[in-house]
Amino acid sequence: MKAITSIQNSFVKQLFQLKEKSRERRKTGLFLIEGAREIMLALQGGYDIDTILFNPELHPLERVEALNAEGVDLIEISKEVYQKLAYRETTEGILAVAKSKSHQLDALKFNTKSPLILIAEAPEKPGNIGAILRTADAANVDAVIIANPKTDLHNPNIIRSSVGCVFTNTIATGSTSEIIKFLKSEGIHIYCAALQASEPYHTQDFTKPTAIVVGTEATGLSAEWRENATQNIIIPMQGAIDSMNVSVAAGILIFEAKRQRGFN
Repeated sequence: MKAITSIQNSFVKQLFQLKEKSRERRKTGLFLIEGAREIMLALQGGYDIDTILFNPELHPLERVEALNAEGVDLIEISKEVYQKLAYRETTEGILAVAKSKSHQLDALKFNTKSPLILIAEAPEKPGNIGAILRTADAANVDAVIIANPKTDLHNPNIIRSSVGCVFTNTIATGSTSEIIKFLKSEGIHIYCAALQASEPYHTQDFTKPTAIVVGTEATGLSAEWRENATQNIIIPMQGAIDSMNVSVAAGILIFEAKRQRGFN
């Protein structure tokens, strides 16, 4: 088995660039996954793992082999190399190099006649994106669509904050215009969380093909979404402010749709 002990190793330098630079991830089509659970979820999600790197002091070989990652190159690395490449402050001692998947909108297919889709427009904070993906996984939605993405989905902080749910969800990306056109062509009703011309969310019928759309906390949804909505919806507030964290709002709306559908 190959071993790497120096942070000056050329391969280690390449991996460090994958960790730090979205441009490098886009150029190579590769990204880093940190953590055994996240690697396992990526494998279950059909991601192609190229290499697994592990520090035997932190992650023994038998635990690496338990992942059943057949045909994957294993490289033993020193603690110094691991700490150079790791993103988390807590140490698990295992990393993987994976190949990116396409998230093209036109590749999106549904296995039901009444899909439930969660859409987020221009989310900027990786932590919010991760939380939205966790909500989507918990509700087992049919797809998550990111409109006008501001960061790539393989940002290490998205992988971390989603606890690997970036691998468990069906995800697509596109511009707002492209997504609206796609939804209309599929006969999917659009419900936009917005303050303007809105009805209380719980008064709507989410049992039909449904897309629930949320925007940023700072600016909300763009006019294009609001003007193309089947209905703008609002979560009635009883406090001093008129908005809440986008992932919390998404959770409330999505689970109301699940309640109406009998949690199917």
